[in-house]
Amino acid sequence: MSPKKTLPALAIGAVLALTVGFAAHAAMHANLPKAIRLQATKLGQVYATSSGMTVYEFKKDVPHSHKSTCYGECATLWPPVAAPAGFKSMKPWGIAVRKGSEKQLTYQGYPLYTWIKDKQPGDVTGQGVKGVWRVAKPGKTQISWTAKS
Repeated sequence: MSPKKTLPALAIGAVLALTVGFAAHAAMHANLPKAIRLQATKLGQVYATSSGMTVYEFKKDVPHSHKSTCYGECATLWPPVAAPAGFKSMKPWGIAVRKGSEKQLTYQGYPLYTWIKDKQPGDVTGQGVKGVWRVAKPGKTQISWTAKS
């Protein structure tokens, strides 16, 4: 094959690869609940509330149980992320029913929280607090519980 014929084939292959990659990325995020968006941070892309505040998972919550163990002072410091009105579970997103029938949004079975010390969109100061809090990130690759921001 001549170099003149190879170059267009490579260009077409690159465009197809980018298109497929973009489509896969878009599909992964197409089912984000209305209360959640992606937010760029120094830890990479993380999930955040619609106002841009980073959401976190709590190690003491049992994965896939859709039950919160954060109440009282814990919930004051780490406010639960409310599930949007009318939200229906759609993997990996779900609902934890808290005491008092409040509905809390979950990601991969972990109830989600914000952190009162995060002051502006993109802050990730809750990452690694007491070794039991971590940012919620897209996909299966998670930051360890103890990694500091």
